[in-house]
Amino acid sequence: MSKDAVHSAQAASRTDVARVPADAGDAGYSKDLKARHVNMIAIGGAIGTGLFLGAGGRLHTAGPALALAYLVCGVFAFFVVRALGELVLYRPSSGSFVSYAREFLGEKGAYVAGWMYFLNWSTTGIADITAIALYTHYWSLFTDIPQWTLALIALAVVLAVNLISVKIFGEMEFWFAIIKVATLVGFMLIGIFLLATQHEVDGGTPGPSVITDNGGVLPHGVMPVVLVMQGVIFAYAALELVGVAAGETAEPERVVPRAVNSIMWRVGLFYVGSVVLLALLLPGSVYSADESPFVTVLSKIGLPAAGDVMNLVVLTAAMSSLNSGLYSTGRILRSMATAGSAPKFTARMNRSQVPYGGILLTCAVCVLGVGLNYLMPSQAFEIVLNVASLGVISTWVIIMICHLVFVRRARAGLVTRPSFRLPFSPATEITTVAFLLACLGMMWNDPEVGRRTLLLIPVIAALLVGGWFGIRRRVERTADRELTDLTD
Repeated sequence: MSKDAVHSAQAASRTDVARVPADAGDAGYSKDLKARHVNMIAIGGAIGTGLFLGAGGRLHTAGPALALAYLVCGVFAFFVVRALGELVLYRPSSGSFVSYAREFLGEKGAYVAGWMYFLNWSTTGIADITAIALYTHYWSLFTDIPQWTLALIALAVVLAVNLISVKIFGEMEFWFAIIKVATLVGFMLIGIFLLATQHEVDGGTPGPSVITDNGGVLPHGVMPVVLVMQGVIFAYAALELVGVAAGETAEPERVVPRAVNSIMWRVGLFYVGSVVLLALLLPGSVYSADESPFVTVLSKIGLPAAGDVMNLVVLTAAMSSLNSGLYSTGRILRSMATAGSAPKFTARMNRSQVPYGGILLTCAVCVLGVGLNYLMPSQAFEIVLNVASLGVISTWVIIMICHLVFVRRARAGLVTRPSFRLPFSPATEITTVAFLLACLGMMWNDPEVGRRTLLLIPVIAALLVGGWFGIRRRVERTADRELTDLTD
């Protein structure tokens, strides 16, 4: 079947979207996500363990310049979500960027986008359940329970929540996000109070002198800042959830622009603002990868139960991430299954209009993570985190390429761009893709972790190529059947 035929069929389908969805994978969903759910999903995607826990080790490595790294990566993350937001308003889809990749890059593009996203979230899920088990061990009540047991319990709880209904998922994410935002706002108010009153912190006076007296903004040079970029990008992973959630909200044209536009100031306030405050309160050398930087500060001023409160928040952030991963991969895999590029069972939905097949497949990979926690409890987190970073970068690159093709078709008069647009196209897309690929390349400078991660790329590519040749006939048959249904 020719590409022109596919495009003609898709155009025909959009003339009567009430009868035939542009993407067969969009049929059957409820529209139970409210504006407050989508807004908080956007916040939850922008605030996670990358800030609550990861910022400590990065401050130690890069110093106060970490704030600049968060700002730069945050700008490019905003470009990605803004591009996705425009595509959502053009055609809301629970298949999100996989559905757009199918339309603008062909079935091969959708296949790569979908399975790389699945790789991202399934491995992130392993990292999340590992983190949940580690954080739970913080309390003496749970120290005697094996790490793999806690990981399995966490997975079972979040799976149950996801299978009930999308409304329950939205409510859970809403309250997870409320906890994270309230914690950050509370910390920032305490930090501002300490600065304003010049209250002593760990025997020193907070303020600009903390930075100037300890090596300045770049105490270890530029290279450490460059090397943390990949980790900073991973901290913003999950922002693309806004695009997936838009397929299950009744008014995407009203909800999505507001949620997307709010991401930029949230990044500036919560990430950059928090890191600047942390740098003004204590020298970078005091922070550690083993402890939340917020706990470090609060413990230095003798605030009681600071560790318990922050550990609970970090635990919440990890649960939120796992919750989001199961939600999004379920929708993405269903979109792929209806096109023939994922197992048929991942297209199945339960009575609550939840695509349980895809969710269970992601869960199955996470169960392998439970085994990893049993065999290598001390290395499980680091192993899967680096594999997931490849999935994040590839997903964002595909979103920008889809948008680039979308804009070209709009200029040719084949599609119509909504009023909510990514500015300065095509320069924005090209610059963002170049930045993301540069971050990927810079991982080579880290021989311990980054270089080993990059060496996985040929292995993943070989698996994708082999998988494509295994399912391409089924994809072609499915496409032919869809074309026949549309033209009858």
